[in-house]
Amino acid sequence: MNVVFVITETAEEVLEMVSNDVAGLLEAVKGDSVSFPFGTFQYDCHTLDHYLVDGEYRQELVVYLRSASV
Repeated sequence: MNVVFVITETAEEVLEMVSNDVAGLLEAVKGDSVSFPFGTFQYDCHTLDHYLVDGEYRQELVVYLRSASV
């Protein structure tokens, strides 16, 4: 499934990836923090979006992150 990480405050997409273990990925990001080379963030919420591409239904998990108070 396609997974996109978005900063809640700015709506900036910071990472797009494909994962076969969406439940494990969600458990991991709900931990203490998520680190990228440009900062540390905390899980805010997520949505599961459904859309149609060339007659085929697809799903995309969008994970929203907020700035971590480190």
